[in-house]
Amino acid sequence: MKVAVSGKGGVGKTLIAGVLAEFFAKKGFIVLAIDADPSPNLALTLGIPAEEAGKIVPISENTPLIESKTQTGLPGVYNLSFTVEDIIEQFSVKTPYNVSLLVMGTVRNAGGGCMCPANTVIRALLHHLLVKSKEVVVTDMEAGVEHMGRGTAEHVDTMLIVTDSSLKSMETAKKLYILTKDLGIKRAFIVGNKVASSVEGKIIEKFASKNGMPLLVLIPYDEKILKADMRGETPLKYAEVSKGVATIRKMGEKLL
Repeated sequence: MKVAVSGKGGVGKTLIAGVLAEFFAKKGFIVLAIDADPSPNLALTLGIPAEEAGKIVPISENTPLIESKTQTGLPGVYNLSFTVEDIIEQFSVKTPYNVSLLVMGTVRNAGGGCMCPANTVIRALLHHLLVKSKEVVVTDMEAGVEHMGRGTAEHVDTMLIVTDSSLKSMETAKKLYILTKDLGIKRAFIVGNKVASSVEGKIIEKFASKNGMPLLVLIPYDEKILKADMRGETPLKYAEVSKGVATIRKMGEKLL
């Protein structure tokens, strides 16, 4: 299973990606979580302390690695054919929840013909992970809609588009859903998050129904998740008493 989590910035993509990755690992799957957000925070969600998480160098910024894969010795000429399995082995980080984490960094113009070395490596690595790897892969995508045109999502088999009840978030979700279908992703769902009341839930339900978008679940607003975020802790620390975490795990059951 290859799951991508997308949506407008601030709607809770990273929380959902992290909890889903932990859930699949608890179910016995080999799980690789990919942080493809320019402001990576998935490490914190998966229980890596902030100081240690800050030392993780994104693949896109790992100059020695990029050069070792793409340099030919000729100015302006790059090697475009190379293996990436060793990157996963060497640079993925094991988290306390038995999930391996790979921090990608920002992908720029990956679907628009840019062949700069860093993008070439990122594209090849994403293609391998989403097409050839046998692990369950959960990707925390870049916020917004730009990445959907960059060739980074067309091999995903399940797209979760997260929104809260604000109009801006829902409109972004609508654009993402349309682009998801254009890419041929068959399983695409809207996920309502931070739902603080039945009124907010109905707003999301109505918007999804009006635009023909299947709503998978409504995740309740949870003070424990907010407090964990403020403390720089993983919300999984409070999993047994968190309604939000419990709902995301139930969503994992639905996906399976």
